[in-house]
Amino acid sequence: MKEQSNIPTSKVERAGKFVTTGLKVGTNYIKHYTRKLVDPSLSKETLHQDNAADIYDTLSSLKGSALKVAQMLSMDKGMLPKAYTEKFAMSQYSAPPLSGPLVVNTFVKTLGKSPAQLYDKFEMRASNAASIGQVHKAWKDGKALAVKIQYPGVANSVKSDLRIVKPFAIRIVGMNEVDMDKYFQEIESKLLEETDYKLELTRSMALSRECAHIPHLLFPQYYPELSSERIITMDWLDGQHLKEFLQGNPSQDARNKIGQALWDFYQFQVHHLKQVHADPHPGNFLMRPDGTVGIFDFGCVKEIPEDFYYNYFLLTDKEVLKDEKRRHEIYTNLEMIHPSDTPKEVEFFSGLFQHMIDLLTLPFTVDHFDFGNEAYFNEIYAYMDELYNMKEVRESKVARGSRHSLYINRTYFGLYSILSELKANIVTGASGFSPKR
Repeated sequence: MKEQSNIPTSKVERAGKFVTTGLKVGTNYIKHYTRKLVDPSLSKETLHQDNAADIYDTLSSLKGSALKVAQMLSMDKGMLPKAYTEKFAMSQYSAPPLSGPLVVNTFVKTLGKSPAQLYDKFEMRASNAASIGQVHKAWKDGKALAVKIQYPGVANSVKSDLRIVKPFAIRIVGMNEVDMDKYFQEIESKLLEETDYKLELTRSMALSRECAHIPHLLFPQYYPELSSERIITMDWLDGQHLKEFLQGNPSQDARNKIGQALWDFYQFQVHHLKQVHADPHPGNFLMRPDGTVGIFDFGCVKEIPEDFYYNYFLLTDKEVLKDEKRRHEIYTNLEMIHPSDTPKEVEFFSGLFQHMIDLLTLPFTVDHFDFGNEAYFNEIYAYMDELYNMKEVRESKVARGSRHSLYINRTYFGLYSILSELKANIVTGASGFSPKR
């Protein structure tokens, strides 16, 4: 893959890239509708592919927050046309890497020494490159290490990038600006945390230690003396990313062990620690044929407020939801319905949410769940597509759902997606938790 020798860091340079891309997208629309005059049956698939390619090329060259938003959107299969989902998924671990001189410059600026001075051996070619940083392999004192390096200018461009990328997100997602304002504030706060590698190092060591007892999980050791505000050094974990792992035709036993380990990992964090590794995309896990899985990258951690936690997990209690008054109270507490809603809107949105909740919480309500059940996921995706196209939903004047739900929903949706691809059959409800105040 071609390396990048520089990254635009000034607001003017980065904004200019988006303007150019906007013009390309506009041209793609003109081409599409010109072709449609000749062939009225023409679908939007080619348009989506052209737009996805142009937008991704820009985002991958800019790195940082803009590319991270693409990564987040790629995980929400029901939110985007397939062309965007497939293209944006490349940001999970295969974005174009930085060139060697930029890597060395980062070390000298933040640790005062070059990689050659700090490690016995350092591979200048990146092993993986994603949205916020890239990973290199190194060796010191006989140990293989993974060295994560943050891209230049990422931390300083979060706010301006999100302002620029918001119109693209509104257009391709179809969400109104009210929703985007509310959720982009949450995204901004998380992205600012993700660019703070000292915070990530602290969280990585703490959460790895807290979760070390969970079977079949592997965590690296971290090295603060070889880390800085833009570099994190940890043990190198062997294993394969999900797609590569599945190509090896692993046993069902290995799939189930990994699936169970991931489920238990997330349940323990959410219910015992009230904070969770909120970036469950395949690039953050390394899987092995023996059923073990390596976990790293605690850059995105969502701390869960007690009141939100209590109401959110009451949604998994079938008996509670049978009580219409109680259900209305929970929906209100979670901002799914609003005091300003008319009785007709309350009835309409309550019905929509109830069906969605019944679908998404099903694994919590049974002792075992087979995530290889394709019919289950097809029903979810079909319903999300139906919601996406509902006029009442698209034209809602208020954002539906607490800002805290953004990363918690994303976490569970990402987990479900991985478990679905693994076709894992695991213990779920029996290891569940009842929310308590």
